[in-house]
Amino acid sequence: MIPRAYDHLEKYLKPQRVLVIYGPRRVGKTTLLGSFLKQTSLKYRLESGDNIRVQQTLGSQRFEDILEFAQGYDLIAIDEAQQIPNIGMGLKIIVDQIPGIRVIATGSSSFDLSHQVGEPLTGRKQTLELYPIAQMELAKTHNPNELKERLETYLVYGSYPEVVTASSQKQRRTYLREIADSYLMKDILALENIRNPRSLLDLLKLLAFQVGQEVSVHELGTQVGFNDRTVKRYLDLLEKTFVIVRSGGFSRNLRKEVTSKCKYYFVDNGIRNAVISQFNSLDSRNDIGALWENFIFIERIKKRAYSDIFGDAYFWRTYDQKEIDIIEERDGKLFGYECKWSEQKKPAPPKEWTDAYPNATYDVITPKNYLSFVG
Repeated sequence: MIPRAYDHLEKYLKPQRVLVIYGPRRVGKTTLLGSFLKQTSLKYRLESGDNIRVQQTLGSQRFEDILEFAQGYDLIAIDEAQQIPNIGMGLKIIVDQIPGIRVIATGSSSFDLSHQVGEPLTGRKQTLELYPIAQMELAKTHNPNELKERLETYLVYGSYPEVVTASSQKQRRTYLREIADSYLMKDILALENIRNPRSLLDLLKLLAFQVGQEVSVHELGTQVGFNDRTVKRYLDLLEKTFVIVRSGGFSRNLRKEVTSKCKYYFVDNGIRNAVISQFNSLDSRNDIGALWENFIFIERIKKRAYSDIFGDAYFWRTYDQKEIDIIEERDGKLFGYECKWSEQKKPAPPKEWTDAYPNATYDVITPKNYLSFVG
């Protein structure tokens, strides 16, 4: 078992509260839940949202049926909860009507599950996001030297649990292709009436080739045959279903700063490479800079989520092409980070940045020092 950041779920469980665990498919939510249930002293009932009987009961909004379902238990655990219609109302009835009850609900689609549980469970839930395995999680069982020796594997194949534990590159490639072909679009196609899935995949491929670059919605639409509104809708769906993450431009209204475009990163490097079918080694790639920036951006997201580091992340660029890859704004302070694979020459902070934000910090993240940033 790979230690996970949320291995001790009991500290997040509270009476009359729902613990919601979001995350992409196949990142270990079910394993995390099962591991916790094996060691808890609470009397629990575990059900799956794929079960039609459970869907009918918890989606019915009938007090009598729902309370009978939960009666006699300290904990109700629902895996794949996004499959249940009106799940938020069903869980609200449970935590409002049964004294001392605790509830855990896991879901792979933030678009669907958050829509259903958000308003009904206002003030009654805590949310955790589980990602593919983080460097800070691997650091519990691997020393820094071991992590750096495996760095190329993480950059090319990502860090889904079954990828990390695979014994060969062939197994990693087979697994990632399975996710890309069978699971990647499953939530979107199930939730939305997508008339042309192939064009959606073409859009995703374009994003894969533009990792770390500013994206024009209009240019994307022109290349895949969508209007701007459709592109924005699909980008939003891809983000809400944990395929990509958006980074906006940072500005405090200085006239030279660009904020109209966004960057998009993949939640996992392996998925990005599976989408474009490129698993070749680093010494034969021309996109190592993009892989490194994607890896660092996502690992930093995991670090902030798992370590309760509250703040927002952006990129910064001026119209004359001065830029910084990652800007974090935390507690009113600014922190700039440039991602560089090569350590031969570390860039100095742009003068426009230091002039505009003299109190901000600036660091260059390289393969030599990255673990202090994300581990």
